[in-house]
Amino acid sequence: MPDCLSTTALNALDQPAFTASLADIYEHSPWIPERCWTQRPFVNREALQQALAQTLEAASDAEKLGLILAHPELAGKAAVRGELSSDSRREQAGVGLDQCSQEEFAIIRRLNDEYRDKFGFPFIVAVKGLSRADIIAAMEQRITRSRTQEFAAALAQIQHIAAFRLADKIRD
Repeated sequence: MPDCLSTTALNALDQPAFTASLADIYEHSPWIPERCWTQRPFVNREALQQALAQTLEAASDAEKLGLILAHPELAGKAAVRGELSSDSRREQAGVGLDQCSQEEFAIIRRLNDEYRDKFGFPFIVAVKGLSRADIIAAMEQRITRSRTQEFAAALAQIQHIAAFRLADKIRD
């Protein structure tokens, strides 16, 4: 678990330190906290979270797609090779994706491939509080949607993931 910072301490940081402190909130995308720095001071974690979300919302579609593509597939090749970020590894392990049965693993891999083939980016869901069955059900349901719907859903799920990560990192 990363060290917890107060919003007061975070507000006092220069831009490089602020960015470094929040660089892992959005998967491999430190540009989001970097752009958000100018909006300091934040009165609390909720205000920071809102500013980060607005920064992402204001980004170009290409930047948003880059963020989506930075996310690993659930129980995917990066997980098998041990190449997940520490947050992604902890989150996936927390719901038991590292302990899938052969059948569950095969289903998730098939759905990952179908989803990526259809939409051009990985399936993203905030896994905290979900079971493996919940995740598989969500994959099966969401694969029926349009690319526009899934692009928006992926960004919404990324915001949920960021909120969970921020709650682990920043205290009021």
